[in-house]
Amino acid sequence: MEVSCPVAVADDWVVRTAGEVRAEAERRHPGEVPTCASGISPSGPVHLGNLRELMVPHLVADEVRKQGVPGRHILSWDDYDRLRRVPAGFPESFAEHIGRPLTAVPDPCGRHENWAEHFKEPLRESLARLAVLVTEISQTQMYTSGAYTGQIITAMRRRADISAVLARYQTKRNADPDDDDPRNAGTRAYYPFKPYCAVCGRDDTTVTGFDDETTQITYTCACGAQVGPVPIAEVAGKLAWKVDWPMRWAYEHVTFEPAGVDHASPGSSFTVGGELVTEIFGGEMPLHFGYSFVGTTGGSSKMSGSAGGAPTPADALEIFEAPLVRWLYARRRPEQSITLAFDQEVGRVYDEWDALSRKVADGTADAPARAVYGRAAGTAEGPLPVTPRPLPFRTLASVTDITAGDQAQILRILQDLTNQDPVASLDEVRPRLDCAQAWVAGYMDPADRTQVRREPDTDRLAGLSEEERCALKLLTERMGDDWSLNGLTTLLYGIPKLLRDLPLDAPRTPELKAAQRTWFILLYQLLIGKDTGPRLPTLLLALGQDQIRHLLTPG
Repeated sequence: MEVSCPVAVADDWVVRTAGEVRAEAERRHPGEVPTCASGISPSGPVHLGNLRELMVPHLVADEVRKQGVPGRHILSWDDYDRLRRVPAGFPESFAEHIGRPLTAVPDPCGRHENWAEHFKEPLRESLARLAVLVTEISQTQMYTSGAYTGQIITAMRRRADISAVLARYQTKRNADPDDDDPRNAGTRAYYPFKPYCAVCGRDDTTVTGFDDETTQITYTCACGAQVGPVPIAEVAGKLAWKVDWPMRWAYEHVTFEPAGVDHASPGSSFTVGGELVTEIFGGEMPLHFGYSFVGTTGGSSKMSGSAGGAPTPADALEIFEAPLVRWLYARRRPEQSITLAFDQEVGRVYDEWDALSRKVADGTADAPARAVYGRAAGTAEGPLPVTPRPLPFRTLASVTDITAGDQAQILRILQDLTNQDPVASLDEVRPRLDCAQAWVAGYMDPADRTQVRREPDTDRLAGLSEEERCALKLLTERMGDDWSLNGLTTLLYGIPKLLRDLPLDAPRTPELKAAQRTWFILLYQLLIGKDTGPRLPTLLLALGQDQIRHLLTPG
């Protein structure tokens, strides 16, 4: 019977699911630690969509631990899966390994033990930075050690029953040669076990017989090999994935495992697995629900690591601080999709996070917001590292852009920006500064980059109107009076008011707003040769008073 824990709209789904997991684990396996599960195939770069496969059970397992109960989150590496295709960007020479286990394919860079380890390593590093605590299980190790031999023999003996269950959920689509649909057997008998050939190492094999009594198997391979009869315990291979998954639920006593909505919908893999885990393996289906997809700004709504180009957790951690990445996943309910920005929206995301942080600090955040913030900022093991002085991301990105990353210049400008309590060292604004620098270098639109003029625009200066000359004179004469972000902001917005004999605190009328826009365009044109650019107060602080006078003083 299918057991689900549908997500209610109005409750705290993490707290509620954690409570259900604790109760269900105690009912099923008294005295055992509740087990939440994730499965990742290291067949290519592990992308941000895969990260949700980890973050949803992580949040639940962590909440279990926060409630004072030990909890286990297993990461099952599907590294005994076949290499199905060569991911984009990798040499086509690897096509000769298609059909072999991922752990039997050479490492594409030569620094790791095999193909699978090449893609595991960056995810491990990202999970460590995100404080996602997992117990890793290699399916290669489990299958090759004989841990599943009993389960494999059971599945082979019950192959007719398994075939009947699968047949009930056949779809009308064309069968995928890589799946375990009984229709792929044609007129042959169905077997839920796929050997890896003892000669070529691939799974282009066909089981031709299995003796239920002796457990001996025979098979042929497209390479021409004919093997057997030989005890199945001595044969490399694995269960078909729709059988493998429920087998592992029973073996690991999995209490909770969510899945993408494509796997968790009615009639899907979960439905099939729910029958097989009970009828064949004597276990129970985990509590589960479907989670929606993860996309990126300007990208597709569903990512595929083998399609190439999908951002990875490491990519996200280049431009987002770790607590913020956790927040992007924790703030959405499972049925809500997630979109991660890598464009100009990054600044807005940081602004939202900073606003939430301030509300939590001053006690004005509501209970749901505080709960989400707590899950983002720390785990049951403690808080995550944070930037000591989290200056606005947009400011750091703008300063990085203007200075071309010059560290001494960045420090000088930041000290001017924080003149009431100056930044003493760039370490105070890291890692956020590092994120801003990575974003400017890798994601900022080249058309938006700032190139400060080296010499004055003499033609434009010669053609200044009398009002424009007066405005520039006011700026160059008065900017030193309050050389700070607030002081320059007040002066820049105030100059059009002063030219109209209005006080600096005069309200902004439509006429004044238009005059201010015209004034700002003039400054941008004279300083960087464009009509728009970084915030003018920040730009002026970056240039310094001498350079400003050099570029703005008519000859």
